[in-house]
Amino acid sequence: MGVVRPELTSNQIEFIKGSAVCFVATAPSGSEGHINCSPRPVDWSFYIDSPKRVGWLDLVGSGIETIAHLKENGRVVLMFCSFGPKPLILRLHGHGVVFEPTDAFFEDTKARVGRSLGVRAVIAVDIERVSTSCGNGVPIMDFVANRPTIDEWIDRKGTDGLAEYRKMNNLASIDGLVGLDSEKIL
Repeated sequence: MGVVRPELTSNQIEFIKGSAVCFVATAPSGSEGHINCSPRPVDWSFYIDSPKRVGWLDLVGSGIETIAHLKENGRVVLMFCSFGPKPLILRLHGHGVVFEPTDAFFEDTKARVGRSLGVRAVIAVDIERVSTSCGNGVPIMDFVANRPTIDEWIDRKGTDGLAEYRKMNNLASIDGLVGLDSEKIL
C-alpha cells in the first residue's frame, strides 16, 4: 500500500543514498511538446539538503529538455526504484529550479558535492509531495558499475570544448524552449 507524505523520512533519505539511479520526468506546459524522462546517477551527483529539498549536478549532454522544462514551468517528478529483493518505488513531486555557472548556489553546491568538469547546471527541487508504491513489478537486478563513457568524453572535450558544445547543443530544447543562458556558459 502506498503512502503519501509532504517530505522525506529518514528511511527514505537512506533509500535514496543507497540508490544507483533515479529517473527525472518533466514536461512543457500545455498539451503540446515532448515529455522527457532521463536517468540520473545518484552516488556522485545527487544531493539532499533537507527532507524538503534535493537536487543534482547536471552534466553536459546532448539534450537540454529537463532544464528547459524547469525554466518554463518548474514541474518535476523524480522516481527511485529498488532493484533489490525488497521492492519499493519512491516518487518526489516538486518544483525545480535551475542554477547556472554564474549563480552563487551553483558554485557552492558544486564545491560541496565535489565535481567540477562537465557540470552545466545545478538543479534544486523543492519537494511538495513524496509518495511510495509497492514496486512489485520492478525486476531484481545487480548494479555492476557506473559507465566511464561520459567522464572520458568530458575529459577529451576539456573546458573550452565543453563550452563550445553547450553553445551548439544546449541553448534550446527540441521544442524550442530556452535551455542554457548563452551569457552564463563558461
